[in-house]
Amino acid sequence: VQLQASGGGLVQAGGSLRLSCAASGRTLSMYIMAWFRQAPGKERESVALIWSGGSTYYEDSVKGRFTISRDNAKNTVYLEMNNLKPGDTAVYYCAASTVGWTTIQSSYNYWGQGTLVTVSS
Repeated sequence: VQLQASGGGLVQAGGSLRLSCAASGRTLSMYIMAWFRQAPGKERESVALIWSGGSTYYEDSVKGRFTISRDNAKNTVYLEMNNLKPGDTAVYYCAASTVGWTTIQSSYNYWGQGTLVTVSS
């Protein structure tokens, strides 16, 4: 499966963005989908996961501000980001896994190319 992430950009603190991850090659409904991010000079970290049935998981740092969703008919996963903070500045990656419900990055078989989100103070 090929993943294409989009929707990043420059936004002021307190603003919102919606990231999209469009898949081609295979239906996303069979995968656990996740968003990860990598801030400048830091390790890549998990942000949110969504099960094929719709169950979700969020890291504490984004809980209550970010929402992950999926539209299996459009073969697309979204990350709605509200009340953005400068600390959210990072390259955001979508990823797909058939391994299991995990934030372990090596469990994700497929990765998008990343989209840059910059939050100014």
